[in-house]
Amino acid sequence: MIQPIVEGHGEVPAVPILLRKLAELMEVPYVQVGSPIRQKRSQMTQEGGLKRAVQMARSQPGCEAILVMFDADDDCPKLDAPRFLKWAQEAATPLPCSVVIPNREYESWFLACLESLPARSGIQPALPYDKDPEKTRDAKGELEDRFGCGFRYFEKTDQPRLTALADWGLVHARCRSFRKMAKESRTLFVASGLRPSAWPE
Repeated sequence: MIQPIVEGHGEVPAVPILLRKLAELMEVPYVQVGSPIRQKRSQMTQEGGLKRAVQMARSQPGCEAILVMFDADDDCPKLDAPRFLKWAQEAATPLPCSVVIPNREYESWFLACLESLPARSGIQPALPYDKDPEKTRDAKGELEDRFGCGFRYFEKTDQPRLTALADWGLVHARCRSFRKMAKESRTLFVASGLRPSAWPE
C-alpha cells in the first residue's frame, strides 16, 4: 500500500485518483492507496512536523511506501525538496518515501491541460493556457477566469473531478513538477512490488 500525506482538503480525494490514473497509464492493473493523512503545510515544512507525519504514515497497517505532497506556493521546489526529502526519508526508514512539490499549486497541473478538460453544463470550453502554468499564482482563480460563465472552483469537489478528467500526458510534457510526480510514482509502484511500464513512451 502507498500511503499519501497531503496538505489540502481537495488532495485527500484527488491524490488517490491521481496515483490510480498514473498506475493505469503505466499499465499497472491495481495499486492500493491508503486514505491520505492531511497535515498543514506549515507543519510539513518543519523538520519535526514532517517527521511526525511520516512516522504516522509508516505506522498505518500495510504501508509499503510513502508519498508526501504539498504545494510550493512561492518557494522553489528545486532548492527546498532535497531538505524535505532528507527529513522524510530519515523518518520513513526502512520504507521508501518520496516528496513531490507541485509548482506552484496542484491546480497548476490543470492549467497545463486546460483544453483537455471537457465543457460541463454552464462552462465554456477553454483554449490552451498560453502562459507557463508553473509560474502562475492563484491557479484556482485562473481556472475560474478561463472557464467563465460564473464557474467557481470548489477544492473538495473540483480537484478530484478534474484529476479524473485531465490529460496527464499533456501535463507531463508541460510541467517539470509533474514529471517529478510521475517519476516518483513509478518508484513507489516498484517498491510496492508492482511492475510499471514506461510512460510516456
